[in-house]
Amino acid sequence: MRAVQVIGYGDVDKLEVVDAAIPEPKEKEVLVKVKACAINNTEIWMREGAYGTGSKSGWRPEGVQFPRTPGSDITGEVVQVGQDVDEAMVGTDVVLFPFTSSGKEGAEHISDDMSFIGSEYDGGYAEYVVWPAELCYDMPLSDYVESSVFSVSGMTAWHMVEQLNIKPTETVMVTGANGGVGSLNVQIAANVFGAKVIAIVGDLALEDKLKELGATHVLSYKSDNLADQIIEANGGPIDSVLDVVGDALFSTSLHVLKKGGKFCTSGSAGGQKTELDFRTLYLKHITLYGSVLGTRAEFKRMLAAISSGKIKPVIDRTFPLQEAREAQSYFKEAGKLGKIVLLPQS
Repeated sequence: MRAVQVIGYGDVDKLEVVDAAIPEPKEKEVLVKVKACAINNTEIWMREGAYGTGSKSGWRPEGVQFPRTPGSDITGEVVQVGQDVDEAMVGTDVVLFPFTSSGKEGAEHISDDMSFIGSEYDGGYAEYVVWPAELCYDMPLSDYVESSVFSVSGMTAWHMVEQLNIKPTETVMVTGANGGVGSLNVQIAANVFGAKVIAIVGDLALEDKLKELGATHVLSYKSDNLADQIIEANGGPIDSVLDVVGDALFSTSLHVLKKGGKFCTSGSAGGQKTELDFRTLYLKHITLYGSVLGTRAEFKRMLAAISSGKIKPVIDRTFPLQEAREAQSYFKEAGKLGKIVLLPQS
């Protein structure tokens, strides 16, 4: 089969298209013919060495073992099953829950042995992938590409909103609202949990599209008086912040939060380190949350919301698998709306 491998830490030249053997499913696994694989920050930061410590990267302390096939947002067709898997799964269209874990129900995402497809296991930048049968779920939509854009970004966004226990009467600010997680944060907070959403983007040309997704107000982080605009739009301080940016909007976020407000981050594309005046934290009774991925129960609830039409796929562009370098480079450009998807079979 054709696959893309990361051969070491570095730039996109560390991505190589190779011919590889089609993997064989073990007893409780299935072989999936990959139809679509959406791109996430995770595989880019894995390649760049942004996760982990020192020169290592990955979800486990030992770091990624190269070569590794990245890709975690995977849809496809089951074409072969292991000996302990029901043959009826053959021909099923599935979306893959993206990690294994021995953690108890509700705590799978914080288990020490959590291992990620595309980091600890070979992933979806390939024509075929093997995965545990119990972690393959029916696609929420009939289209492979549309169903591929939710797994990591969607579960992360869903978990963020559930962590903050967002209510219909509340106002939520979403940073990076045009990105994969951000655009889903907008939809989940507004359309599933009923909150008022202030979406923060760079380019206000995206305003109408963000409002179609559920945002009440759309503001630009390039504004010289963004904090004042946020408070004015809401008629006062806001309840919560769903953040994927990090340092660039951290001080603004804390400034516009009400007393007792909540700040949840799942990314740091705008800076991984920041300064914090602890007086702001304790005088305003602010609660900080770190968040990434989620539980299998949350994944199921998200899939149900997608199937019911409350959350819609937002896709910027697709690329053929062999253009993975170009796709990852494009992923990092500003001004996009939604996900970038690789198509192994094109």
